[in-house]
Order: sequence, then structure tokens, then C-alpha cells
Amino acid sequence: PLCAANIDNEWIPSCPTHLKPVVGIKFDTLQQGISFYENYARLSGFDTRLYFTKKRKSDGKLSLKYCVCNKEGFREKLRLQSNCKKKRPITRMGCNARITLKLINDRDNYIIFSFHEGHTHPLTTPNSAHRTKQSRNLTLAHKIYIMDNSRVNIGATKSYRLMKEHVGGYQNMAASVTDSKNFKRDIRKHIRGKDAQMLIENFKRKQQMCSSFFFKYEVDDK
Repeated sequence: PLCAANIDNEWIPSCPTHLKPVVGIKFDTLQQGISFYENYARLSGFDTRLYFTKKRKSDGKLSLKYCVCNKEGFREKLRLQSNCKKKRPITRMGCNARITLKLINDRDNYIIFSFHEGHTHPLTTPNSAHRTKQSRNLTLAHKIYIMDNSRVNIGATKSYRLMKEHVGGYQNMAASVTDSKNFKRDIRKHIRGKDAQMLIENFKRKQQMCSSFFFKYEVDDK
């Protein structure tokens, strides 16, 4: 596991010292600080999310930004007791791991103001670290592969399994099957209302390639 020890009922990530957050580290922008913590989380085996934000009243600039473990806090009891058929799994465990980024001057420089390292839950193992949110990434090559397969009626799930065979296993995949299905869903949403015109344009291209190709269509008021 990516944990060095269980101290005071908290798990301490095992990570190279130079990649660990340290109070006082300075960043040129807020996004640099957030990216630094996300990279640390990816190497340590947990996911992050952005939390509380505080702005200065004088100019409206962000003076404090909290980045926390995605298992911070607890779910509301009302949401847990809902009667919906598909209930979301409990993912919040009251984890206290976080950093606080603080604005130090008018040039938008930030420093790590506070850092809590311990987690209230075990972290992911190296074999499953590729499944964390920070590690998943549906590349352009994956998207093209899914789209090419869809032209011959191969769905997103089967395309994902085929990609897995090409790269040698699920551990070498940079995304999950859910990411593949979500991409296919977004494509369908994007072309909604345009699919008929896309079909006509496809027939026109075929007609340019083959003069004997013929098609005819009609439209109604809608």
C-alpha cells in the first residue's frame, strides 16, 4: 500500500519528500498550488476536491483556498435515507487531510499556509492507483478509437475491452469504462437535433465519390 504507517488512527502516505506539501512553499498562482496538491494526491493514492474559499472584502481576491481529500466530511442524513432506487455509495469518511493556500501579496502569489497529512482511511495500492480521479484521462487516441468503432456498431464498453487487450491489461488503461460511456453520452448529446443533417451530408459525400449513387428525402413542418 501507499501508506508508510498508521499513526494515531491516521494513515500517512508514502511519497517522495520533495513532492510533499510543506508549510511555506510559495506558488506564482493559485492554480499552481492546486496542481501541486493534486499531483501529490495522485502519487499518494487518493483523490482531492476543492473546498472552502474566502475572499478579501477590499478587492474581492481569493485570500484562502482549501484543497481537501475527497473523503472529507460526511453525507447528509437526508440524502442517505432517500428512497431512490439507485443509491450512491458512501464515500465520505470524515477525512481531515487537506492544505490551505493563502494569498500573500497583491501579485497573486500563494503559499501553503497549513497542511494536514494524515487520512482516516487506507489509501489505494499501486495496482489500483490508476483508478483514482487524478490518474484517469481519456486521451484523444481513445476517443478516436471509440468513435471509429461506433461506425461499425461497436459500443463504448466493448471498445474499452478491446483497448484493454491492446495495452496489455486494465492496469495500463488511463481511463475507466465509465469514462468511455460518458464520452459516448456526451457525443450523442452534442449531435442531438443534428443527426438528420449529418446523415444527408454523408449521402452527399458518397454521391460525389460515386455518380450512380442516388438518394431522396422529404421533410415535414418540424
